[in-house]
Parts: sequence; C-alpha cells; structure tokens
Amino acid sequence: MTYEMIREIFNLCSNNQMRDVFVSEIETDDTDTVAHSFCTGKDFTIEKEVKDDGVIIYELTVDGLRQRLSFTPD
Repeated sequence: MTYEMIREIFNLCSNNQMRDVFVSEIETDDTDTVAHSFCTGKDFTIEKEVKDDGVIIYELTVDGLRQRLSFTPD
C-alpha cells in the first residue's frame, strides 16, 4: 500500500514552537516496521493511533526527542 508519510520533529528548546517537517511517499504493508525504524536510540516509547479516516499516527519519543509520524493512505 502507498502512504504519504509526514515526519514531524519537535523542538525541545523552551519558547520555540518551530519543528522540522519531512514529507515522503512510502510503499509498505507494515507501518509498524517503518515507525520502529525511527527508534534508533537506547530509550524510546512509541504510541499508535488509527483514525476513522484511515490515517495512522505514531507518537515517538527517542532519547528525549519527540517525533510524530503520520501515514495517510493514497
């Protein structure tokens, strides 16, 4: 299946609301594996949410860095 994947990396600095945003197209049958590939640190948490419209969202915290991956089916 083809997804548009949006990766947001949140800034940890106080009073700075900016974030890095990367958009790419992904072909996969397993979004869990793709999400876990971003968990390269020693300490990480991952939470998954599937929306009614088919969008899959992963909230990651990897060594204190917060990220969000959103997979929207094409």
